[in-house]
Amino acid sequence: MAERTLAQRLARFAVATTYETLPGEVTDSVRKRVVDVLGLCVAAHRLPTSTAIVEHVREQGGRPQATVVGGGHTPLPAPLAALANGVLAHSLDYDDTHLPSVLHPSASVVPAALAAAESSGADGRDTVRAIAVGLEVCVRLGMAGYDRASGNSTFFEHGQHATSICGALGGAVAAGLLLDLPEDGLVDVLGVTASMAAGIIEANRTGGTVKRLHCGLAAQSAVTAAQLVRRGFTGPPTVLEGRFGFFEAFLHGVYDPAAVTTDLGTAWAVPGIFFKPYPANHFTHTAADAAMALRERGLDPAKVERLVLGVPAPVIRTIGQPIERKRAPETGYQAQFSGPYMVAAGLLGGGGGLGLGLDDFTDELARDPVRRALMAKVEVVADDTATGVFPEQFPAVLTAHDSDGRTWRQDVPHNRGGPHRPLSDAELALKFRDNATGRLSGTDIDTVMDRGARLAELDRIQDLLSPVAELKTVAGDHHD
Repeated sequence: MAERTLAQRLARFAVATTYETLPGEVTDSVRKRVVDVLGLCVAAHRLPTSTAIVEHVREQGGRPQATVVGGGHTPLPAPLAALANGVLAHSLDYDDTHLPSVLHPSASVVPAALAAAESSGADGRDTVRAIAVGLEVCVRLGMAGYDRASGNSTFFEHGQHATSICGALGGAVAAGLLLDLPEDGLVDVLGVTASMAAGIIEANRTGGTVKRLHCGLAAQSAVTAAQLVRRGFTGPPTVLEGRFGFFEAFLHGVYDPAAVTTDLGTAWAVPGIFFKPYPANHFTHTAADAAMALRERGLDPAKVERLVLGVPAPVIRTIGQPIERKRAPETGYQAQFSGPYMVAAGLLGGGGGLGLGLDDFTDELARDPVRRALMAKVEVVADDTATGVFPEQFPAVLTAHDSDGRTWRQDVPHNRGGPHRPLSDAELALKFRDNATGRLSGTDIDTVMDRGARLAELDRIQDLLSPVAELKTVAGDHHD
């Protein structure tokens, strides 16, 4: 008997996994991620791009199958709902991250799964199972592109956004399970979705809001592929490792096949995915932590003369280059990818959330003269120790020199929200409430949190989504 291909082994893993065989830490992690994603979708309605995507999908219309968060109580075709919710989930750069693959799994997989579940009438148990499997597939494909020798993602070296590329395939497996595709159908769905996966990350460097589309397009592709396979479309079984397959196309054939299959079904990556405490690029978080720690130790921002932010060498291109742009972001969105801005925000004090909240990333604050003055004093340099740990963690070392002649130093070796510094249930609840307050009533907030905690007990996913279908308009929305 011929050895099974990678796609066939992933499909076998997917159908062999049942809700009953999932470890408790996996099911617990999944339900928390679903609630986290819904909170992000609600909060993202402050952005003009969110208005644009919701208006776009509503204009398309079609068969009522699935809920768009904030799109009203008239459902839309499942692929369109997945598109809109995926855009919303990733738009604030507040969604979870897996390390060291450096991808954001939930923003593609969860919207795809919720749309497929609602359209197919799947219950909570099947949805939890599908999301768990989809997240695992997404992460393992991302890890196949992790180059241990260089400590970096080969996807990123080629300008590829692993988040949406791998997320499309993970989301497709989740959607396929919820549409009751058999094992060979899941092989086909991987084969079809691989031709739809995409994402280019130049916007991280020089701007543009296109990155917000990536997870939405991935989720839409995932659901569409599952629906097409159910109608008879097929894909190549060698789609991943083949001569003209996924890894050749995206990674030029440089990948680790063992990362896809080793301990598949026994060692789960899902519980170790990092939740984000701050709505900004994950590379910047330890810089903010270091700045907040120095403020708490007594550093006066008004006396700062020079700031040196030491980070892993590979992240400088994202949060420190071009330095002129990173020291002078024009929008709140650009500020989310700026190491100097995060240092300034941390030193000057946050506006809510878990230390820095969404209100710290407005266009007005990005252009604030006081913050600009601090940002101008920040140098972003490579730190050898941080580089040696990357990308298992994104450490930072912040050194400040003040006008009194004092030198201050703060090391932050581990990211908050990961296994070394996990967010508590209370902190995750605070994050959700902070994201939802003003757009949802207190009753609806409580309902989503309660039903999310009991996700596996729900008879239908619509019961989780109905409270977030209609949102209130908040004064000051549409920052960008």
